Amino acid sequence: MKRHLSLFLVTTAIAWQAQAIPAGNTAPQPTAITQTIPVAVDKPYDGLIRLNVDATDTQRGIVRVIETIPVQSGALTLLYPEWLPGHHSPSGPIEKLAGLIVTANNQVIPWQRDPVDVYAFHLDIPAGVTEITAQYQYLAPTSESQGRIQSTPEMVNLQWNTLAFYPAGYFTRQIQIQPTVIYPTGWKSASALEVSGMTPDGQSPNVIQYKVTDFDTLIDSPVMAGRYTRTETLAPGVRLNLIADKPEDMVMTDKQLDAHRQLITQAVKLYGAQHYSHYDFLLALSDKLGGIGLEHHQSSEDGEGADYFSKWDKSAVGRDLLAHEYNHSWDGKYRRPADLWTPDYKTPMRDSLLWVYEGQTQFWGYVLAARSGLWQQKDALEALALVAATYDNRAGRRWRPVEDTTNDPIISQRRPKGWMSWQRSEDYYSEGQLIWLDVDSLLRQQTHGKRSLDDFAKAFFGMRDRDWGELTYTSDDVIKTLNDIMPYDWASFFNQRLNQRSTHAPLDWITRGGYKLVYSDEPTSWIKGVESARHMADLSFSLGLSTSEKGKVSSVMWDSAAFNAGLTVGSELVAVDGHAFTSDLLKTAVKNAKTSKTPIKLLIKQGDNYRDVAIPYYDGLRYPRLEKIEKTHSYLEDLLAPKN
Repeated sequence: MKRHLSLFLVTTAIAWQAQAIPAGNTAPQPTAITQTIPVAVDKPYDGLIRLNVDATDTQRGIVRVIETIPVQSGALTLLYPEWLPGHHSPSGPIEKLAGLIVTANNQVIPWQRDPVDVYAFHLDIPAGVTEITAQYQYLAPTSESQGRIQSTPEMVNLQWNTLAFYPAGYFTRQIQIQPTVIYPTGWKSASALEVSGMTPDGQSPNVIQYKVTDFDTLIDSPVMAGRYTRTETLAPGVRLNLIADKPEDMVMTDKQLDAHRQLITQAVKLYGAQHYSHYDFLLALSDKLGGIGLEHHQSSEDGEGADYFSKWDKSAVGRDLLAHEYNHSWDGKYRRPADLWTPDYKTPMRDSLLWVYEGQTQFWGYVLAARSGLWQQKDALEALALVAATYDNRAGRRWRPVEDTTNDPIISQRRPKGWMSWQRSEDYYSEGQLIWLDVDSLLRQQTHGKRSLDDFAKAFFGMRDRDWGELTYTSDDVIKTLNDIMPYDWASFFNQRLNQRSTHAPLDWITRGGYKLVYSDEPTSWIKGVESARHMADLSFSLGLSTSEKGKVSSVMWDSAAFNAGLTVGSELVAVDGHAFTSDLLKTAVKNAKTSKTPIKLLIKQGDNYRDVAIPYYDGLRYPRLEKIEKTHSYLEDLLAPKN
């Protein structure tokens, strides 16, 4: 072997010498990149921008915009928002901007897109011009292949970052703007923006003018508008705004409404302070509008199916959404990682602390859902079991630490992945949640129940009631606050769980919580709900795959039985043991193979090719659940119990 390797190295060296670039070949030098976009400074922009939006063409999803911007003569750069809060990435949909024409004094002013930053448009403003008018359209997706559906004949979701330019060279909080929107006649809208004037109900055109605000607040205050709406007050200054496909989708029981009210009660008891002057849940109940969960300081964009209320007793899956997004008002919007905060939407974000921003919010989203009654405690325990098993079996943890996944919004921007369990994704969400469960259980155990993450929440997020600015922090601030609650080597604790590769997820909280993670051949109610909601069969922990109801493989676990049989995302299961595929038939085959010790026979379609595979898997169906350890105190149940 050594002799062959030596021969290979020699021949490779000879080949390299033969292919070396001759000294006389042309060798170019790079063209210098000149910085032509002014750097943002913290000073007021002179004048008021007026933004006029026509959102009446909901059938085609074309939003027409006229933006009037006060200017001075000379060079001007207009920027379209690129780095978006909540997305943590440069994902502004610039490709959907069209028809841009800029005029002043009835004359067209040419624009030129920056060749390096395509979100920047350069203009030369003639002498004597004091304002310009930009006219353009935002072309919302008309099919899912183009992106999330934002407009239907029944409702529209306006996101201001898709609709407004801003002048470069200023902190965006220093730019004043007043938006006005024309909505379809008879429609009503909801937003955290305050209204200064509006057309009386039922009259046309249906115009709403909003109060003057700063550009940051505008971008942070989207709109949901629709034909069928309902608003309920959950607490003083907190509203639940429903926009639905049909009026009957908004019918709710007193118990359901009370659970949403208890969410506010439990969150305020947890934090002690509120970081909004008022808060609006913008909840779309639709099977047509694209789903969403996006946080804002004084509102959240929330998308659920049309059966959100009608399926209440059948499945709790997804009902932590409002708890998660509401929690972001404290964690993410008010307290924001110092390297994530930016002065405008051109400056790149750095996502290193998303394990706090999103990870702890994922933690509190589950907890507040349970404490409020949006979930039963059983729902939370079953959901946590699935999270624990998913990340404990994630093969990618062997090469990629959790901290590196905080780069995933920039790397992937949620594009589909073929080998999720090996590549990893935005794992800082749910594995971050597991880390914070470890923190909470350790605090409770070491202090005999006197301290918990509730104390951290109040200390770290609960200052300056009604302040809805941004208070930034670093990892040192997180560690100091924890040490103030309970002295411990928290730096090493987080370093081990965030920066080190490992074979297992952080699951000490399960044992400390009085439970153990086990697998059984029967799915929990939670897993059944997940399968129903996603129209799929989840055999991740047995055969190592998930498949649609029609047999299309949607995920394959790395190194699993399915992986070793050559299955991939996109494979189609045509037949199981000689019979046409159904998910129940596949589950039965997996179950029977445990006793028969006969390989599971599948007919696979991959593109235009068919092949037979026999999978020698004999461990049966495996579904995770948390099993109570007898005669032990459960700190986990303490965590999930409502605060008095």
